[in-house]
Amino acid sequence: MKIYNKLVRDNIPQIINASGQKCDIEILEDDQYILMLNEKLFEEIDEYKEAAGEEIVGELADVVEIIFAIAEHHGISINTLNKVREEKSNERGGFKDKIFLEKVYE
Repeated sequence: MKIYNKLVRDNIPQIINASGQKCDIEILEDDQYILMLNEKLFEEIDEYKEAAGEEIVGELADVVEIIFAIAEHHGISINTLNKVREEKSNERGGFKDKIFLEKVYE
């Protein structure tokens, strides 16, 4: 028996059962769910930071999936999230120019 105690994607229990194994699951209440989403976000970011080559896109997809779940939990649609992202990008720019701010003088 291996103990995970972590949030997993929705189809993982079915995948485990289809492989002939058994698992115990719990459906989280909203307050625990958002805590676990936040924890999962950091887990996925750590996995992205350790990824290389072709693994990177999969790890980034996992980060985005968690971001979408967090947004949905807060009642924010993916369309709204993307609209706000675009507005901020148009107003303040993105991160394509690789600018590192060192100091601001007053």
